[in-house]
Amino acid sequence: MNLTDRSFWKAFWESRLGLIFNIKRDYVFGNILGKLKADNGYKTAIELGGFPGYYAIYLKKYENMDTTLFDYFIHPGLINQLLEANGLKQGDVNIIEADLFEYKPTQQYDIVSSFGLIEHFKDTKAIIQTHLPFLEENGTLFITLPNFKSINGWVQRTFDRENYDKHYIECMDPALLSGIFNELGLKEVESYYHGKFSMWLENKGTQSAFAKAFVKTLWFTGKVITRIAPFESKALSPYIVVKGKK
Repeated sequence: MNLTDRSFWKAFWESRLGLIFNIKRDYVFGNILGKLKADNGYKTAIELGGFPGYYAIYLKKYENMDTTLFDYFIHPGLINQLLEANGLKQGDVNIIEADLFEYKPTQQYDIVSSFGLIEHFKDTKAIIQTHLPFLEENGTLFITLPNFKSINGWVQRTFDRENYDKHYIECMDPALLSGIFNELGLKEVESYYHGKFSMWLENKGTQSAFAKAFVKTLWFTGKVITRIAPFESKALSPYIVVKGKK
């Protein structure tokens, strides 16, 4: 079951502020992707459900890979603005607008990735399985999702319940995800919490002054704690990463 639809994503993206920016070299997960490319000599990559395409642009910009953005909803104007902000031009990143469950790939890629996609579906194995037809032999499937079984999840549930309910919390489990990867025949599977500490609110602009102040204080406290004890954990890490090779 899909927890969102096209109208949800159209409204979501058109209401977002700060979408267009210069993506820096140290962008989150960028170092992992760069290492995958360097260690394996990868040349092609696709970002599934990734509009407006931050990682497709990142890999084109910094790793000079042949990249593709695939999503159910594409807003060409926003993508072109983002490309321009990153010194790229229209056409530098390939675009596919289609339904992931219906589309039949005509090309396979060395890196198949999605960032914050699979948790919007209740059948976790089914949504992960849709990634595999895109994956080249010896290629890497790289998936990340938010960790809402954390302090950040409590913040989402308390201050942005509507957004929280768009996520399938049960899938936010590294052991569950690595088990699915293994069931699907992937090798060298790794699954782990990523990031020392962070939290966010999607609709920050509409929150009360109290909510903003409370979250800011909690954010600061968490940053102090993780500076003293800098390790990744279920309680504090904002993301989960899972990867495996075909």
